Amino acid sequence: MSDDARAFALIIEPAGHFVAVSDGATLLEAALRAGLSLPRSCRNGTCRACMCRLVNGEIAYRVEWPGLTAEEKAEGWILPCVALARSDVTIDQPETREAAPPVRPARSRGF
Repeated sequence: MSDDARAFALIIEPAGHFVAVSDGATLLEAALRAGLSLPRSCRNGTCRACMCRLVNGEIAYRVEWPGLTAEEKAEGWILPCVALARSDVTIDQPETREAAPPVRPARSRGF
C-alpha cells in the first residue's frame, strides 16, 4: 500500500464483523478477502443480489448509475459489489456468513 493509499473500516451488522477496506476495493471484495460471504451474483451493479442498507458512512460507486432507483438510494440501500468506501462504513447485511475453507482434493495413493 502506498503512502497515498487509504484504508477504511467496514463493519457488517448484525454480526459485527470488522473488515479493512483498502483504497480501490469494493465492500464486497474486502469482505471476500476477509473470509466472509455476502449475497452476490453479477458483481457489476445490475442483479441487486447484494443489495443491503448503509447504516453509517459514505460510499462512492465504481459505475455511474448502479441498479438502484433514486428512492432506494435515498432510503439508504447500496450495492456492495460496486461500492467503494469513502469513510468508515457500517452496513446491515444479516445474510453474511463466514466462508467455508476451500476443500482440497484428496491425494491419490497411486492405486
